[in-house]
Amino acid sequence: MSHKNFKPFKHPVLIVSILLLMSTLAQPQIVNTYKMPPKVIADLIDAPPTPSVMIGPLNKWMLIMELSGLPSIRDLAQPELRLAGIRFNPNTNTATRSLYYINLKLKNIRTGEEFAIKNLPENPNIRHVQWSPNGKFISFTNLESDGLRLWLVDLKTKSAKKLSSARLNGIYGSPYEWVSNCKTLICRIVDPNRGKPPEAPEIPIGPIIQETTGRKAPARTYQDLLKSPYDENLFEYYASSQIIKITLDGKSKTLSKSFLFSNVDPSPNGKYLLVEKLHRPFSYLVPAYRFPYSVEIWDIEGNLVKTVADLPLAENVPIGFGAVPTGPRSFHWRSDAPSTLVWVEAQDGGDPKRKTDIRDRVYMLPAPFKGESIPIISLKYRYSGINWGNGRVALVSESWWRTRRTRTWIIEPDHRSSKPRLLFDRSYEDRYSDPGRPVMIRSSYGTSVLLTGEKGKTIFLSGSGASPEGNRPFLDRLNLKTKKTERIWRCEGPYYEYFVRLLDSKGKKFITRRESNSQPPNFFIRDLAKKDLVQITFFPHPTPQLKNIKKELIKYRREDGVQLTATLYLPPSYKPEDGPLPMLMWAYPREYKSARAAGQVRGSPYQFTRISWSRPQLWLTMGYAVLDGPTMPIIGEGDEEPNDTFVKQLVASAKAAVDEVVRRGIADPRRIAIGGHSYGAFMTANLLAHSDLFAAGIARSGAYNRTLTPFGFQSEERTFWEAPEIYFAMSPFMHADKINEPILLIHGLADNNSGTFPIQSQRFYHALKGLGAKARLVMLPYESHGYRARESIMHTLWEMTRWLEEYVKNRK
Repeated sequence: MSHKNFKPFKHPVLIVSILLLMSTLAQPQIVNTYKMPPKVIADLIDAPPTPSVMIGPLNKWMLIMELSGLPSIRDLAQPELRLAGIRFNPNTNTATRSLYYINLKLKNIRTGEEFAIKNLPENPNIRHVQWSPNGKFISFTNLESDGLRLWLVDLKTKSAKKLSSARLNGIYGSPYEWVSNCKTLICRIVDPNRGKPPEAPEIPIGPIIQETTGRKAPARTYQDLLKSPYDENLFEYYASSQIIKITLDGKSKTLSKSFLFSNVDPSPNGKYLLVEKLHRPFSYLVPAYRFPYSVEIWDIEGNLVKTVADLPLAENVPIGFGAVPTGPRSFHWRSDAPSTLVWVEAQDGGDPKRKTDIRDRVYMLPAPFKGESIPIISLKYRYSGINWGNGRVALVSESWWRTRRTRTWIIEPDHRSSKPRLLFDRSYEDRYSDPGRPVMIRSSYGTSVLLTGEKGKTIFLSGSGASPEGNRPFLDRLNLKTKKTERIWRCEGPYYEYFVRLLDSKGKKFITRRESNSQPPNFFIRDLAKKDLVQITFFPHPTPQLKNIKKELIKYRREDGVQLTATLYLPPSYKPEDGPLPMLMWAYPREYKSARAAGQVRGSPYQFTRISWSRPQLWLTMGYAVLDGPTMPIIGEGDEEPNDTFVKQLVASAKAAVDEVVRRGIADPRRIAIGGHSYGAFMTANLLAHSDLFAAGIARSGAYNRTLTPFGFQSEERTFWEAPEIYFAMSPFMHADKINEPILLIHGLADNNSGTFPIQSQRFYHALKGLGAKARLVMLPYESHGYRARESIMHTLWEMTRWLEEYVKNRK
């Protein structure tokens, strides 16, 4: 172009606008980087975690497992596929976001001696730890750069070795199981000849089509579902495994070709395998555990003995609690018999709304798995589990959501003429009447069975011992004939101590875990005959800077008379003359069918306060009072549903908590914040919308628009179309125009929890912004429903501290 044809711009406004735009583009853009909270909070988060323990089958050895610290954001940024409700690293074929151990040690329970385990892998990333049934070996997997490997610890030498170079498939459950002979392990491995993964098509081969059948197929809002034929191929490629058996000398034998094995379980006598295999057609509506699957019994060499069932895709399971698929389900081995298969079948089509006298029936079929199956018991409610003992005693449990009832029956599985006898019949909401859980021991097969005494006449029960004074764990002896219990032991203050493992058949000597307000949990041997208590472990206080925090279990009442409870924490240096403090309340609503159950005390005033990133006690270090777990019961007695008056009851509970801490002179009513995670975040937004009790709110990973969870949520069984007014009334999104207090919204961008899609927080923030409310939205890269990376957690705490300091403590 000729310069003589060039004409300069003469529009001054346009010239200025262009110059301003160029100036703006030239300026550095604001970059949001991870921030650190105050050092006093960061130090609490970086405190080393208390080790976990596993007691061996013979009660001689305790395995002490040292947990890793918080992973880095770099760890979370590793490759991850999210298919069929499963998240895994395709490079290592392992589930992502798993906890792991960095060291293992042995402690002799009888002598107190502690031993290091020699020859552990370098830079250990230890998972899937198991004791052998005879207690002579410990197995574990270690994550290497390309996958999981199986390792073995010999207690005789206290030395570890890699047992096999085969890559285990850790995507779907435990990748290995012990056989009861303690010489063999059954493993699921990555097929070494599987080839390269499927390639994504460069262009679509056609549209993605789904079509209804005309039958109802309601589903909750599951995450990470399959979305295309390519996803289906990827899932099949990575989730498929071969079954091999490995002996203690490292030799292996392949038992199968590659299939989508979801479960492989050796029989108690080690002669058979219970095998479950997923197969097509897959679903884009439900996760993998609802895919079609076949159930087979193999011999220990991998030969098919019997095809038990081939179950279809479970997309049409009725909506509601207590709904189950039709056909047989819950396959398992009877743990007190050599090789007897057990399963359950719904008699009501799996539909809890159908009226019937029998909901479930339990069957068994012993080896060689021929002939007719044997019915064990017919249940009025839904089957919820069996504790096997021997041919003369097993405990079968059933429960029903709508009435909150639970019943336990005594049966004699080897004597079909004997009728079931009712042992317990109670509301499972009634914590004060909870009889406890049966005490189990290892059978000769290494399986878990009921511990019986007095020639099978008695069993032992241990429980939390909920009471109006708080939890007081106990150990009881129960006579199965008279159904009367004898209290052997009960925890006494100022300690919180609960039963772990019985060391004799009379219930006089056992291992407990004991703690107090100022003493961290440690393990003890309690000998009732000698009136002796011997400490086994000596784990130190992880956060001694908070050793002297003040803690109190408080009780107060709602305006309708329902008793409420909460745990009140005050800073170590607080004195009454200091006057009211700024306060953080952290809560989570729960639904009940009776006011009596709702008013029962939860927790114990003597439990140790373990400071974690997710708990509100961190802000004691910043001069705040903390009210942790103020109960927010939502009650619906009789034919009423709890959520029919959700908002009214929620606000009444919050008001009662505020009134109580103000009455005590602990909290400044103008400087109280409310916060919560998940359903607690949903609660927080509702309280800000429907009350003026709080100065500000903090909501982490919540759901705010219930029309996005139309087939039910939390404890709500009704669909949106059955109760649209309930969904509207409970959704803070619909009432965002009423929120006039600052609210901080935090959410993981990779949230995998049903219902709490990240878009819930994003759309709620957009509504608040459009309506002129004070809000801040923080989306955490790579984080799921619970946050893992150190950078994410520290930044979350920085955001929360900043919000509390500006809008609560220093509120204008």
